Amino acid sequence: MNDQPHVEQDGPETPRVGDLDVDPALAAAVLEIEQHVAAEGWDRPARLFALVDTKQLVEREPALAAAMGLDDATSQGSLTPVEQDGLSASVPLERALETISWPADVTGCAAVVERFVLPPEADGDIPEDPAEAAAYAAAHPARQELRMVAGATRAGATYCAMRFRSHDDDTKVVGGADLVPALLELLTATLTDEHGDGHEENDRT
Repeated sequence: MNDQPHVEQDGPETPRVGDLDVDPALAAAVLEIEQHVAAEGWDRPARLFALVDTKQLVEREPALAAAMGLDDATSQGSLTPVEQDGLSASVPLERALETISWPADVTGCAAVVERFVLPPEADGDIPEDPAEAAAYAAAHPARQELRMVAGATRAGATYCAMRFRSHDDDTKVVGGADLVPALLELLTATLTDEHGDGHEENDRT
């Protein structure tokens, strides 16, 4: 995926979850995931989460909900992230997403990836080959490493949270509705079955 995040180059900013164009339930779920993965540190493989309506989860799976500390009082208007197993570290997340679809009771999904970001002036020197481009970015002296959490819902809402390794602080997380458009497009396609490459789809639960 050749998708440069839409962030300012002079440093992260505090996310504005209260923006009118942001779904607060989705933003809260994405930020919850970001905090969870941040606590585990860097240099981790890509991860995928289903986002389920918390109220429905409490009603359908009371034992699981209780184990997660969820109840009726906390379930209204919120989404609960459920991490998915089975992602192969040898398959790029973007390729894996092209083969995935979700059951109807999944409200949304979110993905976590770590990437290198280069300054705009380096764009013209990036190789066309994805493997060579990745190696070029990893070796570039002006590279910045970041972790991206991107989420989407069936209703069309999107939200992203980013943390730069050089600003590894909870107060320096960048937030916004469309920071990583190509990844958001792939996530949305898994929820709408708009897979245009002919790959066999794998249902997640």
